[in-house]
Amino acid sequence: MDIIIESVKADDREELTELTKRSKNYWNYGTEQIEKWRDELTLAEEYIISNHVYKAQTKKGIFGFCAYYMEDIITIKLHYLFIHPRYIGKGFGKFLITDFLNRMTNSRYKRLVLDADPHAEKFYEQFGYKVLRKLESSITDRYLPIMELKI
Repeated sequence: MDIIIESVKADDREELTELTKRSKNYWNYGTEQIEKWRDELTLAEEYIISNHVYKAQTKKGIFGFCAYYMEDIITIKLHYLFIHPRYIGKGFGKFLITDFLNRMTNSRYKRLVLDADPHAEKFYEQFGYKVLRKLESSITDRYLPIMELKI
């Protein structure tokens, strides 16, 4: 299967926002919670212009994307990595994060950080990320793993 990874254009923002909501709701958060997270899950044109945002697609269309930005001179924050639900568990997330890690390995950055959804913690651990601490989320008794990978 041919997979293409390329920079996101502003025209992609609505499709990627919908993909983000569907991907997040894969974990059965429900419509009400997804609506509460609307701002966090929406890709604005300004965000796309100001950050590194890449989509991954096949001939069938976009299956996922990732976005990151420089947090400081040695640290990159992986802010988004979402896969369309029909592709979760089929190696597409691995493909996308491997592309991201390859980009970072060949860069000047020494540290990668992210705030993971609790359901994704084990996924990131497979690639060497370690939990630094847990941050209380807006949902009672739910904590976000703050993770780091030194490269």
